Amino acid sequence: MPDTQTDFTPTPADKFTFGLWTVGNIGRDPFGEPVRAPRSPVELVHLLAEVGAWGVNFHDNDLVPIDATSAERDRIVRDFKQALSETGVVVPMATTNLFTDPAFRDGAFTSNDAQVRAYALQKTMRAIDLGVELGAKTYVFWGGREGVETDVAKSPLDGLKRMRDALNFLSGYVRDQGYNLRFALEPKPNEPRGDIYLATVGSALAFIQTLDHPEMVGVNPEVAHETMAGLNFLHAVAQAWDAGKLFHIDLNDQVIGRYDQDFRFGAQNPKVAFFLVQFLESVGYDGSRHFDAHAYRTADADDVKAFARGCMRTYLILKEKARRFAEDGEIQGLLSQIRAQDAATEPYSREAAQALGARDFDRQALGARGQPYEALDQLVIELLLGVR
Repeated sequence: MPDTQTDFTPTPADKFTFGLWTVGNIGRDPFGEPVRAPRSPVELVHLLAEVGAWGVNFHDNDLVPIDATSAERDRIVRDFKQALSETGVVVPMATTNLFTDPAFRDGAFTSNDAQVRAYALQKTMRAIDLGVELGAKTYVFWGGREGVETDVAKSPLDGLKRMRDALNFLSGYVRDQGYNLRFALEPKPNEPRGDIYLATVGSALAFIQTLDHPEMVGVNPEVAHETMAGLNFLHAVAQAWDAGKLFHIDLNDQVIGRYDQDFRFGAQNPKVAFFLVQFLESVGYDGSRHFDAHAYRTADADDVKAFARGCMRTYLILKEKARRFAEDGEIQGLLSQIRAQDAATEPYSREAAQALGARDFDRQALGARGQPYEALDQLVIELLLGVR
């Protein structure tokens, strides 16, 4: 049956969030000046409330300029809290800008300059305080400048050690302050550095196990970042979930092999987005659905709102498609056929190993078995195209 449901209105239960840097993006790129006027954090909170978002996230300097005085900082935070109170918008996540200022030209936590590393820790402690003050329960670390253009500049072992030292220090700070906060590492293979440390979800998961408090640290996978490297984002998310480390997620879209495009969720790869939504909903992921994306540079103020609404609407449409997938008799019949020969692997024992070693297999019969993946995939396509 074609789609008949048209009300895909977001609710707080959907936990849709945007960063100040997303709807606040002014359209600057490496080849062009800004095309949209800056909007204050208060204005952006009201914009997000208008389009139906649940939460807003921020880097420290998205909210408080890096050179603000104490009095200016207090006024900005007071006005921001008032906007949150007026709209009901919440702050689930915060992070630190450790990539814009020239001080971080060679990295922040991994800089070759110990004074830069110390400043980065100080800046992050203050930003953690601000995030907790505003209600954040997750703190994201994206190492945008934590890398190299040439390996002669920095040993990767030194880079990893310095990153480990920083996260151990900050974990200790959070524990000492009694904050209810956990960390999420955001992997990315490149841009703005030629090569960024902890490039993929898998590398971040392995690194977490070397920390003093690995229980505090998970990952924040982003669609665009894994896709840039040609990887399967769903597989990365599944690995993080399996490890109990999916602490947050960044939703957007991306063409393989391009620069970090941060397109509206589902704008390029709707089938990929469908399987991601299906996975998150089926396993019961209950964290934020954060849209780390921005509108096209061609967008005006109204089109930015259309962008934000589009991210949420696409997610909800795909959530409905996932429900129909689960209830479609033909699809489920094929899945049952595919799984008919499935069985759990028996745990190892000496007896099980002996029995398996003595078992006869008809290799030719096994090789002759086909699976109806073409038929099943076509049904998924028809479902997404609205004819089922």
